[in-house]
Amino acid sequence: MAKYTRNDAAVARARELIEARQYVLDSDWGQVQPRAEAQNDYLERHGWDEYARWHLGLTEGAAEQTKARYAFVYGDFRRVHRSGLIACVYRASEWRHKAVELAAHDLLQALDRSAGIA
Repeated sequence: MAKYTRNDAAVARARELIEARQYVLDSDWGQVQPRAEAQNDYLERHGWDEYARWHLGLTEGAAEQTKARYAFVYGDFRRVHRSGLIACVYRASEWRHKAVELAAHDLLQALDRSAGIA
């Protein structure tokens, strides 16, 4: 099984977006998560550094500037999706990637506070 480290740049970017209220509270993550074509388009326009900032996990041992390096996407390349953070929490906890799980959980709590969800 792959191992992941927390991507601090992605956590910081997600926090910035949450503070700027650039989030979606209700979405079907299965429908809105970025597909391969959207990822390729984003990479072409923005490059690897910006692409990386949308992924909470970095795959240990994977080469830089490859899609295999980045895991646990939390948004649609414009906004944070609450459902995306929930998916990250769930998937990271399911496979015991604790650092990513806790980062996603903390971001989810920050988003809920920002949105006034008690």
